[in-house]
Amino acid sequence: MASPDMMKPLLRNSVEVEQALSELKCPTVGILGSGDFARSLATRLVSSGFRVVVGSRNPKRSASLFPPGAEVATQQEAAGQADVVFVAVFREHYSTLCDLKEALAGKVLVDVSNDTEPSLRLQSNAEHLGSLFPECTVVKGFNVISAWALQSGPRDGNRQVLICSDSREAKSSVSHLARSMGFIPVDMGPLSSAKEIESIPLRLFPSWKTPVLCSLGLFCFFYGYNFIRGVIHPFVTKGQNSFYKIPVEIVNVSLPCVAYVMLSLVYVPGILAAFLQLRHGTKYRRFPGWLDRWLQQRKQIGLLSFLSAALHAVYSLCLPMRKSARYHLLNDAFKQVKAGQESAWVEEEVWRMEIYLSFGILALAVLSLLAITSLPSVGNSLNWREFSFIQSNLGYTALLIATLHTLTFGWKKAFNPAQYKFYLPPTYALALVVPCAVLLCRTYLLLPCVNARLTKIRRGWERGRLTRFQLPEEMGHCNVNSAQEDVSNV
Repeated sequence: MASPDMMKPLLRNSVEVEQALSELKCPTVGILGSGDFARSLATRLVSSGFRVVVGSRNPKRSASLFPPGAEVATQQEAAGQADVVFVAVFREHYSTLCDLKEALAGKVLVDVSNDTEPSLRLQSNAEHLGSLFPECTVVKGFNVISAWALQSGPRDGNRQVLICSDSREAKSSVSHLARSMGFIPVDMGPLSSAKEIESIPLRLFPSWKTPVLCSLGLFCFFYGYNFIRGVIHPFVTKGQNSFYKIPVEIVNVSLPCVAYVMLSLVYVPGILAAFLQLRHGTKYRRFPGWLDRWLQQRKQIGLLSFLSAALHAVYSLCLPMRKSARYHLLNDAFKQVKAGQESAWVEEEVWRMEIYLSFGILALAVLSLLAITSLPSVGNSLNWREFSFIQSNLGYTALLIATLHTLTFGWKKAFNPAQYKFYLPPTYALALVVPCAVLLCRTYLLLPCVNARLTKIRRGWERGRLTRFQLPEEMGHCNVNSAQEDVSNV
């Protein structure tokens, strides 16, 4: 039976809320500063059940900017009432707080400041604050959280708060605050780590730099290759002006190549890692640094592949709307009438185009599913087996369908000498190299003998070492001497 306390009605007015907070003795949190971050921080703390006192140089003017549950007072009053004080002012204004030394003595100061640009100073903002207030305990934290995330962000704990300090007790107090506000505190060690934490918000898409450069490099390569074949070659050999193809047609021919190769690059590092594990006979040997970084950037590479494929679909839909396409259609119709040809229907070409478009639509659909599951809100709702099935099995399925899409586009062009302009092979033939190599390697790794060995390695088995996974009954009729000989041979 439910206890009387569990049957109490919900609190319905501010008086009941204040009485409940006083009964629970919620800690008082101080905020020095009245900027955007301070207002968002006060809003989040009040909604999380804390008593908040904001210290402002002009309390009357700033009172209307903060939520009703936050008390706006002078900086001296705020410093005196709170045990944990957030310092939400810029580094250059730290000196204006020196008059509060006596009121802040023995308290925890949370430095949330960031620089507007990379600084060459040897001392971080948090360490500088600690030097100005040696009687206080300084904690660096909440600087990687934006004002918007504090005020309007999710409460499901999917945002990390990096914290560092020389005091374990102070870090524990701030960690409790972070958890109560719906964030995940991450201990980054002593206060000397503040320099690294403060540099994080200044990084501009650090995990996207290499994938973006790779996709741009591939696009420039294929665009230049198609420009030579589709524009320069007819101009040199026939004097034909095809420069109108530069804005749309050459771009549209290059985008699918980028999407196709980028999709294959998502699975290259996994295959390389598998071959390295097979070669070394263990999973406990570290991969090279470049391979580690490649493995960590597969999500970004896959999303850029999807972007290129989506742009290719949009460009393809716009092709018939061009004036040049209409002129070519009229010219072909006139030539057909002049030749007295009643029908231009070619059964083989019709089937090729139907199959080509069908494979393209299917590939884009599977790529869309991969992109959607890459979103944190969707990926977090899947268990590991579901996520692995979509990202791995469906990913290779998308690569296979894209390969069929490319092959049906090429059809017999690879055997036509006229397609080798300036002795250069067709563009699709170049795009097939890496994806086909990936599919062949994947097929090899799926062979029962290879897959069984790789599975054993990933479950902890090591070559030349008897582990707990290799039980005596699993060794069949092999005797000890033969086992020793196998180890010595390795």
